[in-house]
Amino acid sequence: MENSEITAGQLVLVATPLGNLGDISRRALELLESADVIYCEDTRRSSTLFSAHRIAVNGRLRALHEHNEASLCDQVVAQVASGQTVVVISDAGTPGISDPGARVAAAVADAGLLVTTAPGPSAVVAALTISGLSTERFAMEGFVPRKSGEREALYAQWMHEPRTIVFFESPQRLAATLNEMVGRFGARRACVARELTKLHEEVLRGTVEEIATLVNAREVLGEIVVVLEGNTEVEVVDDELIRAALRDQVDAGASTRDAVSFVAESLGVAHRVVYQMALALRADDAL
Repeated sequence: MENSEITAGQLVLVATPLGNLGDISRRALELLESADVIYCEDTRRSSTLFSAHRIAVNGRLRALHEHNEASLCDQVVAQVASGQTVVVISDAGTPGISDPGARVAAAVADAGLLVTTAPGPSAVVAALTISGLSTERFAMEGFVPRKSGEREALYAQWMHEPRTIVFFESPQRLAATLNEMVGRFGARRACVARELTKLHEEVLRGTVEEIATLVNAREVLGEIVVVLEGNTEVEVVDDELIRAALRDQVDAGASTRDAVSFVAESLGVAHRVVYQMALALRADDAL
């Protein structure tokens, strides 16, 4: 009997182990066994996970990485719309967190189709929770920029950031990054978590200066997450204070651009945040 109706499927972002292959949920394994299509960063690395849990691949693996994710969005939307269960995994951890997955998730959601998750391992959360630093509020920064100017801009924001900061760094650049940070955050507490859940897991805790000294003295290998203490001396700036400061600057004759720059620097608030408020105020004829 011919079925004239098309039943929409689902896109599932499935978290996979950071290193220890036992760190995967029963539901995640069931999804990997039953999915129609599975997109992964590296089919060879993902095959290791499948083999360890005796899951047949049966030609279901497709490569989805930073270079082709945008071009695959329409294909994934069509697969989900046709009723398929499509799974996205990364090499390790949660897809979409400094790994592919966010673009296709947005595309499927924008198409009005089901996007869900089988939550689990996350290097960000794992490092944060064992760092010994505050976990109440934190900011995830991804990988530190390679260009010096972009790094300087980021460090300037961190000077005033009250939240705990989490970021990734490559082992080849870790020492250089920590050395740059010493002059700005040398006394702040930090944690470098290396090879989480793996055989050679290592966690370094101390001030930025202390950890930089340790890293400079030896070779560091593996996947790395850095957790940096926020500026605990910064007074939280609310939106009304920012708006009032913008009005004061404009009333004094400053242009919107100059007002934004002055307020952002003086209050230690990200330039983009102040700029958006300035646009909103100008739209309300307040500027």
